[in-house]
Amino acid sequence: MTHAEEWKVGVYLTEEDGITRARAVLANGKTQMVGRGKARCNPQDVEIPAIGDELAASRAMRDLAGQLMHAADRDLAAVGAVPDPPPRTAYGWPDDAGLAR
Repeated sequence: MTHAEEWKVGVYLTEEDGITRARAVLANGKTQMVGRGKARCNPQDVEIPAIGDELAASRAMRDLAGQLMHAADRDLAAVGAVPDPPPRTAYGWPDDAGLAR
């Protein structure tokens, strides 16, 4: 069986008052998922916008990846491929979890 699809991800960044926000939008032709990330510049640090962009974008993509893993877990469980798993709790670093939203 041959199967091919194209999934597109767009990353959208905004910066305001030292906070960079990112949205990673996955569109696969059937559904859309949105991951979110945020980064803030420490007032004592030199402001380098590219670093905030990288941090916020990576956090948004990590959030999106976690959502995809949850969807795969649910789909696998729905077809009986695996026993109902306990919910995953670790998709990233715990100390920046509050920044993801």
